[in-house]
Amino acid sequence: MTEKEFDASYADALENILVTLAQNEEIDPAKFYHMACLVENLRFFSPVLYGAILDGKKK
Repeated sequence: MTEKEFDASYADALENILVTLAQNEEIDPAKFYHMACLVENLRFFSPVLYGAILDGKKK
C-alpha cells in the first residue's frame, strides 16, 4: 500500500468514525467535540503512523 492509498483510507475511516458519532443521539456534544479534536490530531499524524507501520513490518 502506498502512502497516498494509506492516507486516503485512513482519512475515510476517521471520517466514518465522526459521522457515526454525530448521528448517535446519546453522544454529548462536548464529548463529540473532544473526539473530533482527537480525530483531527490523528489525521494530522497519518504520515508518522504510516512510517511506523512500515518500520514495524521491516523488523
